[in-house]
Amino acid sequence: MTVAITDDDAAIAAALADAHIPSLLCALVHLTGDASHLRDYPRPAYTFFGDGQGDLDAAAQQRARALGVRLLGELRDGKRLPRRPSADDVRTAMDFIAGADIPAHYAPFLTEELALDGPHARDARVTIDAPAAAKAAFPVIVIGAGMSGLLAGIALKRAGLPFTILEEHADVGGTWWANTYPGCRVDTPNHLYSYSFEPAADWPLRFSTQGLLQGYFAGIADRYGLREHIRFGVRVAECTWHDGAWQVALAGGETLTARAVISAVGQLNQPRLPDIAGIGDFAGPAFHSARWDHGVDLTGKRVAVIGTGASAFQFVPEIATTVGALTVFQRTPPWIAPSPDYHAPVAGGKQWALRHIPFYQNWYRFWLFWMLTDGILAAVQRDPEWVGEGSISAVNAELRGMLEEHIGAQVEDRPDLLGKLIPGYAPGGKRMLLDNGVWVEALKRPNVELVTDAIARIVPAGVELASGRVVEADVLIYGTGFNASKFLTPMRVIGEGGQDLHTRWGDEARAYLGITVPGFPNFFAVYGPNTNIVVNGSIVFFSECAVNYILGCLKLLVEDGAQALSPKAAVHDAYNLRVDAANATMAWGQPGVDSWYKSASGRVSQNWPFALVDYWSATRVPAREEFEIS
Repeated sequence: MTVAITDDDAAIAAALADAHIPSLLCALVHLTGDASHLRDYPRPAYTFFGDGQGDLDAAAQQRARALGVRLLGELRDGKRLPRRPSADDVRTAMDFIAGADIPAHYAPFLTEELALDGPHARDARVTIDAPAAAKAAFPVIVIGAGMSGLLAGIALKRAGLPFTILEEHADVGGTWWANTYPGCRVDTPNHLYSYSFEPAADWPLRFSTQGLLQGYFAGIADRYGLREHIRFGVRVAECTWHDGAWQVALAGGETLTARAVISAVGQLNQPRLPDIAGIGDFAGPAFHSARWDHGVDLTGKRVAVIGTGASAFQFVPEIATTVGALTVFQRTPPWIAPSPDYHAPVAGGKQWALRHIPFYQNWYRFWLFWMLTDGILAAVQRDPEWVGEGSISAVNAELRGMLEEHIGAQVEDRPDLLGKLIPGYAPGGKRMLLDNGVWVEALKRPNVELVTDAIARIVPAGVELASGRVVEADVLIYGTGFNASKFLTPMRVIGEGGQDLHTRWGDEARAYLGITVPGFPNFFAVYGPNTNIVVNGSIVFFSECAVNYILGCLKLLVEDGAQALSPKAAVHDAYNLRVDAANATMAWGQPGVDSWYKSASGRVSQNWPFALVDYWSATRVPAREEFEIS
């Protein structure tokens, strides 16, 4: 909800100096009632790592701000009210802000994301029309009170189904409660990494820190009355399908019964230690970044960090200034993408615009969504005719060149680092890390050494390399990621006929749409197999789609008075064949690319290889004919 404007024209003009101009121009469509003024401006032209303003020149930006001052002043003075533009004008604005003609099949998808009819409009689309007694007889258990679990709770409460959320931690937030390492923050812009129905105009940072995000989810739990449904400090040991219901056994010995179970435990919740000899032999404090030991004072200490993934990328610059000596052990360098505002606050003028300009927040979120939807997806898809080392297509090679130039510019004074910082794999093979210069600056510090030699073993004194050199350390920190491919561990899930889900999966977890598995009735996963993203979108979007789909499945069960629902094996198998074939064409699916996206067998078990619109379309309404319903 926007706040009434009371500022004078000068204050409005000062605020608009920070505005995102394409979003401003589209928001002004709602003050004029039409999109005619957009013809006075060239369509924004976005480039990899551009300025975000679509290369609109200074004169065009100034004209847009002047138009904004005039129209917003009229709104303030009561001379103008927002007017709903026609569908054609909204479509014109969508094409304008995207800088391209949006394909027709995207229009319904993006119109919903734009939320011009209010943020709650789409959330009421799944209603369960059944007597209260039928709903009361269908209790649901949700495992996990992180981002996805809270979403499930909100949807279940809205649908009128009884539910309990089981959370092993002491509060909500999931990964944003558990990960407290220095520098922990999100790498998706927060005006997109937030619920569509709770966009929040007052994020102080564009990429929020752990504490802000945990606070956001805690506020959601309070605002939607979820805490009374959450049991904290309990861990699920086993879920067993028996006699038409799930028996959910807790680690403490208690067993709960539910007609359906929604797993919202995520993919990145089980820390992974590296497969290095001598783990446990180190004489000093040793811990994983996801279990940061804040009782260990690093000041002046010799610290060894194993791993250069996303977590290390964040905490290494934070601790480099206080430790005595820091040795960073790298197996494979990440691609780093220019993001000068990664640690920057949201400018005051932009916050003003988000709070005061009608529909500006809608269009700004829409722009972020479109830019992170499929704009870069084509750049990480293999061209079978392409021949080139370290790239998979002409556009991928262009992207590689830009990234190499960005990295090279940072190490002109340290050419010894250049070879260590340029990955050999194609961009997109692993998730790119956002870079505002602090990573390379940390590596260039006189007390920091980047080691790329192979590690032989951990010894009591530190880390022994294959060369025989021992790097002595006082503290050892593992920044080695998570056991992402071991979905739903360590709990057991026993379905029809006593089959164990992990036995069924082996090293290759699969689910239909990442949500349901044949033979495991009424068991649903959010952020399940093949619903992770590498270069496009926000995982919040995927979770919202999945929860919508799960509610649709529950609607089928409750309204039909059915006992059990699970996908047909043929539907499940055909879907996974399509996913595997598509992943094989993407940068992250190429042979020789080793990452947490792949299971031990080499299958890409994490990633969604298609456009976001495809997942949205597939999860809007469950198709009854795709299920076994009894």
